[in-house]
Amino acid sequence: MTPDQIRAALRTGDHHAYPAADPAALSARDLGDLLPDAYTSASTGLRFLIEDEACTRPADFTPRACLRLFDALVADLDRRNWADLGLGLAALLRCTGPWPDGLAERADTLARFMNAKPENRDVHDQLAVAALAGPDRHRETAGRLVSGWGPIAERELDLMSRWPLLDRVRFAVLRGAAERRRAMVPPDTEEHLRSRPDYLDFLYAELREAERRLADVQSGRTPYKADAVFTSHEVEVLERALRAALANDEPWLPGYLSRVLPATAVAPTTAKTLPSQAFLYAVARAGQDHPTPELVTALRHVKTVVRHAGVPKQLDKMLKRIEAALAERTDVALRVPDPGPLRQRVGDHEAEITVTDTATLTWYRDGKPLRGVPAAVRADHKTDLKDLRDRVKRINTQLATLARALEGGYTAAPVHAYAHWRSTLLDHPLAGTVVGRLIWEVDGRAVLPALQDVPDAAPDAPVRLWHPIGHAPEEIRAWRDLITDRELRQPFKQAFREIYLLTPAEEETAVYSHRFAAHLVHYRRLYALLRARGWKSALLGPWDGGHEDEATRVLAAGEWRVAFRHTYAEPTGERELASTDRARFCRREGGAWREAPLREVPPVVFSEAMRDVDLFVAVTSIAADPDWTDQGPGRAYWERDGFGALTATAETRRAALERVLPRLRIADRCELTDRFLKVKGDLRTYKIHLGSANILMEPDDSYLCIVPGRSEPRVFLPFEDDRLSLILSKAALLAADTTITDPTILAQIRRGER
Repeated sequence: MTPDQIRAALRTGDHHAYPAADPAALSARDLGDLLPDAYTSASTGLRFLIEDEACTRPADFTPRACLRLFDALVADLDRRNWADLGLGLAALLRCTGPWPDGLAERADTLARFMNAKPENRDVHDQLAVAALAGPDRHRETAGRLVSGWGPIAERELDLMSRWPLLDRVRFAVLRGAAERRRAMVPPDTEEHLRSRPDYLDFLYAELREAERRLADVQSGRTPYKADAVFTSHEVEVLERALRAALANDEPWLPGYLSRVLPATAVAPTTAKTLPSQAFLYAVARAGQDHPTPELVTALRHVKTVVRHAGVPKQLDKMLKRIEAALAERTDVALRVPDPGPLRQRVGDHEAEITVTDTATLTWYRDGKPLRGVPAAVRADHKTDLKDLRDRVKRINTQLATLARALEGGYTAAPVHAYAHWRSTLLDHPLAGTVVGRLIWEVDGRAVLPALQDVPDAAPDAPVRLWHPIGHAPEEIRAWRDLITDRELRQPFKQAFREIYLLTPAEEETAVYSHRFAAHLVHYRRLYALLRARGWKSALLGPWDGGHEDEATRVLAAGEWRVAFRHTYAEPTGERELASTDRARFCRREGGAWREAPLREVPPVVFSEAMRDVDLFVAVTSIAADPDWTDQGPGRAYWERDGFGALTATAETRRAALERVLPRLRIADRCELTDRFLKVKGDLRTYKIHLGSANILMEPDDSYLCIVPGRSEPRVFLPFEDDRLSLILSKAALLAADTTITDPTILAQIRRGER
């Protein structure tokens, strides 16, 4: 259909035109011209098709289209008793010419209508439209909306009342735009507002005011009342201030956070409430968009001191998203603070913080190490002891944050100058313990600093984190052998990292992958894991709109996005299940996401994204549930996939077992096959699947259900993998099957014993 045909169908309410319309074929100007007609159209399918397209890419609005859209908003007031003011304001930001004459008249009609309503939603949209109408209408609207906002919020509104109209519209659109309408917001909008010296100075002044208020509460100058230091509108302003400071990576911010966050989270009395729980969460929300290592450390410290039982759990969820975002912010992600002196005199003893894989605290007397904390230190130096223990916790947090940032930054492919990498990472007393256990490409040569000498290179020589994709199998095997032989535990799975290459089936489907589709998974586990890995996902369930979702994650410093579709399945008993579907990729173009062919996705981006999807399926699939006994389609899936072909994750597990098995005491009883670890016991021979860890017993392949306790295998493992530990624990148990005393396990074994 041509744009004129779509316009005619929208105006006549033709419901049959929907299948023939292809909104992707519309130009940005066509899209802007059609939105006013779509807004009032009775053809809801076609209307939503046009509006959804405008949510995925920018539309351009001529002055005439802007005026027509405001006419549509006015015309629809009586029918909807509401108008989408944010849509009209966003169109003004994308106007291709001067704002049209007559705009103030339409804005005045909208503002008068809103002022006659008791609702206070979309406040900033209402204020911006009232400002378009004129100063008198704005004063009326502000008087109705702003009462009781608090001094900080009222000062912000007073400041904005002196801004040019364009900046006021920018502010309203940025504040009010829902996530689905982000494509309509020009990409430089937030940066433009932050660049206003008057606004940035104001925001930073209000952060200092917030610190003063909290200090007054902590000192007793202001009586303590739970969560009453700031109004909700003041918290919104302070969150904007924090976003600006974090985005600008202000040098004073780490010290500010270390002072303000404890004062925000701990009452000056013994109460378990907080001076401002809302402000604490505002800090964490700001950090999800503009994370820094110091913010992560400060929030993790708050978790150890806050008294409210529910706050640490909520902070944990937010910290996972912050750390995932930090990995993408490569300009600050690898910054590690100086730990200060690692050896300290405390009375007659010395304390030393030793940093290897983790930080540990050791006490000495006359140069000899002690087994625990000396009694004299416990009794006479409690403050020093607490400070030292806090430092150990902070160091371990910093080490974990750095490791996550390095791993998460794979898709951004940062390149470091050799001199900077050497001085700030490898030779750093903390960072070096993480960086040294990873493989790096130094001026084109791969090296593992913890086991090899690092070659000298020119100061500006490139240094990159090594990734196995694109390297020869022999090279990868050599690194795996070296790491296993020297028993080096890497900070994350690197040498044994899974690789996902484009398959012929994916080349045929072109824009999506079905590699991990059609799996049945425990939905709540999947949802929790998606959020923990930094994916955005809506909660599914038996309610309207809760049937399906595309979980998304942004990669490669914001240039690529992966989407993983999944649908809610009918619950089985008390179990909530979901079915997995396709994965697809989008590239950012002009501030919007556009679907891209899989062959155009950079190999590391594709591999890392598919690694996540594989992890989701492997961990949450019912095929890995040893207790699954339900019949029906779920049972058929469990039997097929619980013992099926290995995924890339399971293949990596098999590669590790090849190196680990010869070190085991039960090595002579074990044999690796293509999919199983075969264990010869005295009663039966068992086959443990390397993907699911499910067990079959020879000779009839009957199923053996074992749900062991959390026992760690007493053997070096080159990477942390709960499923690998479980397989080895089961192997150790079954190799000595005559010593098993659990009656439920014995009954299963002896049922087929010959």
